[in-house]
Amino acid sequence: MASPSVEIEVDNRVVKVTNPDRVYFPAQGSDGAGVTKLDVVEYYLAVGPGIVNALWERPCMLHRFPKGLAGEKVHQKRLPAGAPPWVETVQLYFPRWGRTADELCVTELGAVIWAVQMSTVEFHPWNSRRGQTEQPDEWRIDLDPGAEASYDSVRRVAHVAHEVLDELGAVGYPKTSGSKGLHIYVRIRPDGDHKVVRRAALAFAREVERRAPDLVTTTWWKKDRDPAHVFVDYNQNARDHTIAAAYSLRGLPDARVSTPVRWDEIDAADPRDFTIHTVPQRFAELGDLHHDIDDHVFDIAPLLEWADRDDAEGDDPH
Repeated sequence: MASPSVEIEVDNRVVKVTNPDRVYFPAQGSDGAGVTKLDVVEYYLAVGPGIVNALWERPCMLHRFPKGLAGEKVHQKRLPAGAPPWVETVQLYFPRWGRTADELCVTELGAVIWAVQMSTVEFHPWNSRRGQTEQPDEWRIDLDPGAEASYDSVRRVAHVAHEVLDELGAVGYPKTSGSKGLHIYVRIRPDGDHKVVRRAALAFAREVERRAPDLVTTTWWKKDRDPAHVFVDYNQNARDHTIAAAYSLRGLPDARVSTPVRWDEIDAADPRDFTIHTVPQRFAELGDLHHDIDDHVFDIAPLLEWADRDDAEGDDPH
């Protein structure tokens, strides 16, 4: 017997979605209804311009849940088999394995919906684009709270990071991580490789740590960190490190979303408030808060000067 299915029209594409009633997220509230595969499709349709902008021409790893959250989570680098010819990819080389992989490279919303048909819940793009995969154009500041750090500490660190960005003349675009932390993205010139961008990111993290030593750590080994501190995770800029895209769902029971926020919302915004149920209406009202990120490109040269200074002073190179 054939699986139940529906056809979804996306611009000039038609995507067949099988098992649309399969429950992906458990029931929330008193109505007893879980979030289905079709609900996930409809969510991504609702935030279409935002998710496409976040993924545009970036190699993208997929976090798939073929049986919903109750089943196995699959981290998928290679494009799943059976993709229609209009779904685009980019080939990447992984020296550790000595192999290549053709990863999804989103250029239209239909590709996102097709990935959801293939049980994708989370989208994790690279910080570089397919034309220059080894030269990132996105610097990512990941504020990752320790086990004993409050979200209020994350907020306070975000304000310190914002202060430093303003002094540098860099425009930061914050978003909730969709879990416990906060991300800030800065568009940069794609001049250096991942090691260069990571070095710049470390120099920035050290400066934030200097200004808020009671809140921030840049200590690499987790066992050596104060669990009440917020780790500024510069290593998210290393090659093949990915984090959830803006507007990506997260594989958490409450169907939380990694959601762009305004700087003036930081103190009031609670990551738990941004879910598959609330973000579509927010997007309808505000649009994509990251829509103009490409208009504000920062040259990381000052950060590299800070890195040279830190090296000359003998700071731990992490």
